[in-house]
Amino acid sequence: MKDRVSVLYLERGELDVLDGAFVLVDKNGVRTHIPVGMVACLMLEPGTRVSHAAVVLAARVGCLLVWVGEAAVRLYSAGRPGGARSDRLLYQASLALDDEARLKVVRKMYALRFKEEPPAHFNANQLRTLEGQRVRSLYQLMAKQYGVSWTARRYDPKDWDGSDIINLCLSAATACLYGVTESAVLAAGYSPAIGFLHSGKPLSFVYDIADLFKFDTVVPVAFRVAAQGGLQADRAVRIGCRDMFRKSKLLERIIPTIEVVLSAGGKPVPPPPPEAQPVAIPDDSDLEEDDRGSH
Repeated sequence: MKDRVSVLYLERGELDVLDGAFVLVDKNGVRTHIPVGMVACLMLEPGTRVSHAAVVLAARVGCLLVWVGEAAVRLYSAGRPGGARSDRLLYQASLALDDEARLKVVRKMYALRFKEEPPAHFNANQLRTLEGQRVRSLYQLMAKQYGVSWTARRYDPKDWDGSDIINLCLSAATACLYGVTESAVLAAGYSPAIGFLHSGKPLSFVYDIADLFKFDTVVPVAFRVAAQGGLQADRAVRIGCRDMFRKSKLLERIIPTIEVVLSAGGKPVPPPPPEAQPVAIPDDSDLEEDDRGSH
């Protein structure tokens, strides 16, 4: 995962597998080859179509397909990239269901995000409130640093054009981060929905983990682009996030960070139960060897 390109954006074309190559074909029939096996996730913007063969290949090589809105400011859906393992999922669920372990995980996330230990007597709800206060202060500090007019983190999904430029830039930037984070969460075998600080949403755990990196990566990009202005701010945000992901080596850090966070819960990863069955279908390399041997 750590050796992959973080994200590519595709629009106005059909994603397909032609002559053995993963390609985006435009209306004129021009093919743009995409190294799908070396990309963490593909952001599919309006105007894209995806063939069955393309989805199958993306799943096999572990590339997450993410359907987003125009300028990537809305995240509609995502396809599982494969590689999920139930032992990690059960481990995550066991921590989330244990109140004491869950609080330990929340405290660890707070300590990693703000570089200080939270108050010892605070429960999860109190930590959530304290986090919100700290985040609002960070936004105000960023706005002052970049000279951007700031009122609050506010946007209406039904009226994106009604938002100010900084909120649009922040929405585009966080969509980038969420897509990359979800691809890592799924590749490691965890559930995006089983969160600790966040809960009740399909991407609760993605938000938990993405928040640990947000103010060190994409938020400064959004404020810098908003301060510069321009008619293609969304594109500038995407390019800035791509470069920041590479510079910060984000994909090398996400899965180890997840392990550090969950280990704070104080529970070992459970071994497979004695009645667990072996792998039902061998991987492709075993199949290929069997085919060669039979011939």
